[in-house]
Amino acid sequence: MTADAGTPLLQVRGLRKRFGALVATDDVDLQLQAGEVHALIGPNGAGKTTLVAQLGGQLPSDAGSVHLAGIDITRWAPHRRARAGLLRSFQITRLLRSLSVQDNMVFALQAVQPGAAFLPWRIAATERALQAQAREQLTMIGLNEVADQRIEQLSHGQQRVLEVGLSLASGPRLILLDEPMAGLGAQESQAMCALIERLRGHCAVLLIEHDVQAVFQLADRVSVLVGGRVIASGAPDNVRKDASVVAAYLGDAEDGL
Repeated sequence: MTADAGTPLLQVRGLRKRFGALVATDDVDLQLQAGEVHALIGPNGAGKTTLVAQLGGQLPSDAGSVHLAGIDITRWAPHRRARAGLLRSFQITRLLRSLSVQDNMVFALQAVQPGAAFLPWRIAATERALQAQAREQLTMIGLNEVADQRIEQLSHGQQRVLEVGLSLASGPRLILLDEPMAGLGAQESQAMCALIERLRGHCAVLLIEHDVQAVFQLADRVSVLVGGRVIASGAPDNVRKDASVVAAYLGDAEDGL
């Protein structure tokens, strides 16, 4: 699947979802370019998680369309979207807690190879090419130093970084990250920010995050969702100074950005 020059990687038009009388997303328009980090922010109840579920295919939309690289994927199932390169963070393979970080990455790489279902267990442990590739991936996400540790020995933040990093095994075009820094301490949040920064250029990222300081540090563009509608979208500095955004969401937090 390739896009014509100038075609957004992700194009969302008029996306809507209702739950009875509640309108969760209301005529949402959104664009993501290849390789960019695009942040989606807004207060609790703004419809962010509903929108992510619509984009990932876990929740059908009542109206609107979703195009990936110019192809209409509005009615595609989640697994078909994943094969096309659109991944949601929780779709990433669950960590094998009794195995090492290295082994987890090797199995993630093996799983996307042709005929992977027929490969025996021992190949994943001994195949040198996979082992070398796994080391490269772990170096890229900043976990090479703990490659030989078991998952249960890692901190919560390191496990979250690995979960996101495993998605790179499939060569995604777009990753939907829903609050990846939730529950992380200051140092762990910095490690997650560093990983998202490394993802830039490898794939596009739609980042949903309440940490507005991290958002404005990382994002190429920011969209603000309030009451199910996008009220502003653009460069971080422009969004940060938008009077409607400050009034509806940022408030006094804008002074600290």
